[in-house]
Amino acid sequence: MLSASAFDKEGFLLNLDDWSPEVARQIAAAEDIALGDGHWEVIELLRSYYREFDASPAMRPLVKYCALKLGPDKGKSIYLMSLFPGSPAKLGSKIAGLPKPENCL
Repeated sequence: MLSASAFDKEGFLLNLDDWSPEVARQIAAAEDIALGDGHWEVIELLRSYYREFDASPAMRPLVKYCALKLGPDKGKSIYLMSLFPGSPAKLGSKIAGLPKPENCL
């Protein structure tokens, strides 16, 4: 468990190297999300996207990347919303230990 000082005021990790699956569960629990296989699949995809592009994806690029890597059934905003309610790109990035996507409010 990381202390509150490891996060910014919106709950994003300050140091990306502090991330681990346990930290992901801690962040998800604070958002009232119990992580299942679908969540982990998208979390790994978000981390892969970040490694590839050195940025957290906004919603549209996230949907396209999911469709490319996970198939058309999972490359839909409705699917991502079911896993990460509200703003899947922002919430998914937060749980994945990544910076907030630049164009997310």
